[in-house]
Amino acid sequence: MTPRARAAAAGAAAAVVWGAQERLDQRVFGCDYSDVELVGFGSRPRGYVVHAMNGAVFGVVYHELRKRRDIGAVPLALAEHVALWPLMAFVDRKLLTSPRAFAQSTWRHALFGALLSRWS
Repeated sequence: MTPRARAAAAGAAAAVVWGAQERLDQRVFGCDYSDVELVGFGSRPRGYVVHAMNGAVFGVVYHELRKRRDIGAVPLALAEHVALWPLMAFVDRKLLTSPRAFAQSTWRHALFGALLSRWS
């Protein structure tokens, strides 16, 4: 497997793990927000496919950036989270202003980055 393909596979796998643990973190954070359901337009199976594809793209981007700069996957994933969080205003204003939803999403991005780093 090429390094680029490995990074894509790692990103897809990390995104699937993210989705699989959502039910647990929803209980921990007391927030029912689901990225998988969001990108799947309410369908978890479709959401897993879309989320895995997004993770694969992120994995390739991480691979390419890592070739040029010494950057970790966790800081990159967290930077993406912080940069894109304001777009939540177009999805759900209550989530945008919810500290629980923000913390939950921070956890998910950190988990994703840690798994991507380990597996790529």
